[in-house]
Amino acid sequence: MADTDNSKPALIDFPCDFPIKVMGEMQAGFAETITGLIQSVQPAFNAANIEMRASSGGKYISLTCHVQVASQAQLDAVYRLISAHPLVKFSL
Repeated sequence: MADTDNSKPALIDFPCDFPIKVMGEMQAGFAETITGLIQSVQPAFNAANIEMRASSGGKYISLTCHVQVASQAQLDAVYRLISAHPLVKFSL
């Protein structure tokens, strides 16, 4: 008889500090824009929790944002906002 339990164990234990990598073209205001997007879902997010790294050619910037999230829904909301923004080339 097949197992009919569709529940899966959680891969992430919430609440947690979750690193989100965001990449875009190097331009003024990129980090501030991403900070604002995250704060719209997680108001306590602090820009001090962002690590920035420029590409070797200086054309792109990579941000690693350490976001305290309380649930999968909150994490998904942050990803949706970031991924939909026109300045963002890639997020993971």
